[in-house]
Amino acid sequence: MQTSSFSIGSVTIQHPFILAPLAGYTDLPFRILCKEYGAGLVYSEMVSCHGLVRQQPKTLNMTATSPDETPVALQLFGAEPDIMGEAAAILQEEAVDIIDINMGCPVRKVIKKGAGSSLMRTPNLARDIIEQVVKNSSKPITVKIRTGWDHNSITAPEFAKMAEEAGASAIAIHARTWTDGFSGEVDYSVIKQVKDNLTIPVMGNGDIHTYDEGLQLMATTGCDGVMIGRAALGAPWIFADNVYIEPSLRYRLKASRRYLELVARYQPVDRMLGKIKNHTGKYFKGVHAGSSIRQAIMARNSFTGLVQYIESLT
Repeated sequence: MQTSSFSIGSVTIQHPFILAPLAGYTDLPFRILCKEYGAGLVYSEMVSCHGLVRQQPKTLNMTATSPDETPVALQLFGAEPDIMGEAAAILQEEAVDIIDINMGCPVRKVIKKGAGSSLMRTPNLARDIIEQVVKNSSKPITVKIRTGWDHNSITAPEFAKMAEEAGASAIAIHARTWTDGFSGEVDYSVIKQVKDNLTIPVMGNGDIHTYDEGLQLMATTGCDGVMIGRAALGAPWIFADNVYIEPSLRYRLKASRRYLELVARYQPVDRMLGKIKNHTGKYFKGVHAGSSIRQAIMARNSFTGLVQYIESLT
């Protein structure tokens, strides 16, 4: 199957394989890396609308972008229409190409605030949020949802139609309910129902582990793009169509070195060493002696030591 470009509002997505938003992982260095391996669009970690409006330094750091990752989408989460609209107005002045609204996160601390997947139970509130974000930004707005709250309420087709009517330029759908979390069985048939019900682009998400599986999802559902999240961790080559499922150690070392180069350029490495080691170790899953390599990575007590160890493996 040959892939093709599609557009989200005024933004052209040249390649339909897309990096999904992942809290704690899809920061600037990793987004650039995935872009270099072929991702057509990259999404940020979810950003609190309150943190953005209050100009909290940690939140502002999460909005940093680079021309090297264009086009990039920044994902907002929150449950108050006015605050979400205000946050969108702030992003209107930033170098982001698309604003995404998180209506799919299943994490309980997000749900307790009425945000994330909880908004699928309050479609009127969800509509108000979308309309306020659209009103306060000229950038295309996407909405990421799930199939429904539980298997007795598969509401994605009508919810996505509401989002389109409220002004969304595209929909991304994780093919699980809130009750499934990240481990329940995916139901790709709902993605097809959503696609058949809308005129705007639809991106499918959930349990895509290889490039070929992404192609199959597009073929069976008709979705315009494929979002890949957890399977891209330590494997940014998933966005390329010319890489073996299990790349060689040399190939993995090249990717991990490039990741560390980007981290050194954009982040305070010594303050984030634990996160960096966790991320770096993922490049060696599934290879001979991978476990010992990961243990050695976790034993490094400085970023310099980590880089030196990775270089010693070449």
